[in-house]
Amino acid sequence: MSTKEHRGELHRSGDAHRVRELRILVVEDEHKVAQALREGLAGEGYDVTLEDTGEGAFFRAATEAFDAILLDVMLPRRDGLTILQSLRARGVRTPVLVLTARDTLDDRVRGLDSGADDYLVKPFAFAELLARIRAIDLTAREFELLRYLMQHERQVVSRESLARDVWKEQARTGPLDNVIDVHIARLRRKIDAEQSVKLIHTVRGVGFVLREGEP
Repeated sequence: MSTKEHRGELHRSGDAHRVRELRILVVEDEHKVAQALREGLAGEGYDVTLEDTGEGAFFRAATEAFDAILLDVMLPRRDGLTILQSLRARGVRTPVLVLTARDTLDDRVRGLDSGADDYLVKPFAFAELLARIRAIDLTAREFELLRYLMQHERQVVSRESLARDVWKEQARTGPLDNVIDVHIARLRRKIDAEQSVKLIHTVRGVGFVLREGEP
């Protein structure tokens, strides 16, 4: 696929992307915690849906599209990990961040084995929660990354620029560099893997560039 074809595809999908906020399902039965998460995430531009029971969470996640799910383990009637296992068995691949007060190694392993994408122990800092959400929000972030590269076609963009303009972080950090590299790698697999002419190139020590052929 040529650069122009990619740009046309991005423009069409971009129109649809801009008309909705990223949706997050928060499953938490503690009212104060749930409201705090709703307010904090809404303040960051997310469209938040709350559920306080396992049954309600399962129905929502199985019938509606979300970009991420924040899932408490201790829920009335049906625990979070049972819900998660059922969702994965039904083919629901939405990224899930498990929230729990349990912090033993066995608990963490059980959560990941149940299909969780990440695991955050209560109490946690809201800034850390946001960082975890950004890390598992792959599809939307890949879209923003591709759009940014296309807007700067044939220009080398630095990791500092990507951190500031795509991840909305003012300071570049080592962990964020790793996240950027992971997203670049995933984007390459989706765009360049089966193409003889590669579009995304690394300029060692500088950053990345989108162009046909060699950078």
